[in-house]
Amino acid sequence: AGRHQGPNPSRLSTMTGLATSRGGGRRALVAALVFVAGSAVDAMRLAAPARGAVSARAAVRRSALARMGNEPVLRYCESVYSATRRPTRTVWAGKVPIGSEHPIALQTMTTTDTRDVAASVEQIIKCADAGADLVRLTVQGMVEAKACAEIKEELLKRGYETPLVADIHFAPKVALLVAESFDKIRVNPGNFMDGRKTFEEKQYDDETAYAKELEAMEELFTPLVLKCKELGRCMRIGTNHGSLSARTLGKFGDTPRGMVESAFEFARICRKHDYHNFLFSMKASNPLVMVQAYRLLAAEMYRLRWGYPP
Repeated sequence: AGRHQGPNPSRLSTMTGLATSRGGGRRALVAALVFVAGSAVDAMRLAAPARGAVSARAAVRRSALARMGNEPVLRYCESVYSATRRPTRTVWAGKVPIGSEHPIALQTMTTTDTRDVAASVEQIIKCADAGADLVRLTVQGMVEAKACAEIKEELLKRGYETPLVADIHFAPKVALLVAESFDKIRVNPGNFMDGRKTFEEKQYDDETAYAKELEAMEELFTPLVLKCKELGRCMRIGTNHGSLSARTLGKFGDTPRGMVESAFEFARICRKHDYHNFLFSMKASNPLVMVQAYRLLAAEMYRLRWGYPP
């Protein structure tokens, strides 16, 4: 977990043989897709029959795993045999519950200029009437943040309590202001402190310099955590593979591990202040990277016994 290994001819042959011996079909296709997604061992498990399988097939699977090098696999889901949701705590965005005990909440995003209050309100109402549980708006600066308060006020006047989500980049002060009116704040760990990407390369010869940057980040992020806790706001810690901070790239590289650790830096600060109304997301234009990031995120939460929704 946490890294993608390219297609190995011997492993592909193993997968082909197993699919052939099992007669192909849907399970073999799913297994092949999972293999391409980056985990041959998981593919082997998905290709395997149900738990009551005959010992001969179990022996074939053990032999194949041995040939693949007995790679360790971290637990990242409840079951590889069925679609079972990972148990999580409930996070509240306004009156909408998010978590494993509740239906999946539908969130969409406006295409209007947030500064255009009237147009934004009309589009949010259309989204809500179409069934959206949450609506996200981009909030680039203070002008947009002030408009958000007007948007929320007008929606309440018209009887709409649909939770609104602020998409924040680069601007901690903007996040603090919009938290006063919106129900959920999305922060990007990669640019919350560092601002726009400069492609600066950082090398850490010891932990001292890295620790100092974490302290500076904590000082900047803590006020938002405390405000969200005070007002009962929700937060999404959303890592973007394309905008990892120079700090993260210098220590963990451009990897799924870096994506997860970037999110956990912020999550540890939330937990330090006993604020737990947050969830995670991992975004990457490369689906292989995104799959591995989500798997590693889930595996780490299993290990740490954290129950936050993805």
